[in-house]
Amino acid sequence: MNIVVLVKQVPDTYSERKLSAADHTLDRASADAVLDEINERAVEEALLIKEAQGGEVTVVCMGPERASDAIRKALSMGADKAVHLLDEALHGTDAPATARALAKVIGTVEGVDLVIAGNEATDGRTGAVPAMVAEVLGWPQLTFARKVETDGSSVKIERETDAGILNVGAALPAVVSVTEKINEPRYPSFKGIMAAKKKPVSVLSLADAGIDAGEVGLASAGSQVVESAPKPPKSGGVKVTDEGEGGVRVAEFLAGEKLL
Repeated sequence: MNIVVLVKQVPDTYSERKLSAADHTLDRASADAVLDEINERAVEEALLIKEAQGGEVTVVCMGPERASDAIRKALSMGADKAVHLLDEALHGTDAPATARALAKVIGTVEGVDLVIAGNEATDGRTGAVPAMVAEVLGWPQLTFARKVETDGSSVKIERETDAGILNVGAALPAVVSVTEKINEPRYPSFKGIMAAKKKPVSVLSLADAGIDAGEVGLASAGSQVVESAPKPPKSGGVKVTDEGEGGVRVAEFLAGEKLL
């Protein structure tokens, strides 16, 4: 099977994250950047399918130059090759335009049977891009999977919902998004890290991928942040000393905060 995995480099959740003062987009340069953990699970699932059925795993990433580190992490896990959509005009692109751009890049990969992605990234958290990609491609979408099975011509998933577990299936090609319950990603071995340095990475500009620059970027986004301010520091809170009326004072405080 020929599997494409969508990956994204995101600010490390342990780093301080902030918005740019110039255009209020995420200031990616101010924080440490990592391959999103949910994408590691998507890569792992693709590798498990490849190990069971044979084939090839291609990583597709859209992001700035430093996103190459995330790509190499996916390659060191065992992916075979990668395509990196890299263009300064992509800055500020919203979710629908991102999906259209990714669909174009997927179209440059020959004979794709299955696209696997994480259900949502830790920076944007829209949780909609995989479904949007499927819509643009005109392929079935099987989202929020906690288990994936495929026989090479069709795919089945277990989707966990608030109402229970749904069993969903479709013919290939299809797009699947996975949750954190899908698997435990492997750690890259030293051999894998060294091998990743020699694996092919195709770097595409917008023109290379056949994407109109007027359809991406902040200027073309459906919504924009027009103003932002840093979160105010936490106050010390209110201390209640119990001198016989502590319970009453706590109740009055909670009532004042509309918590009672």
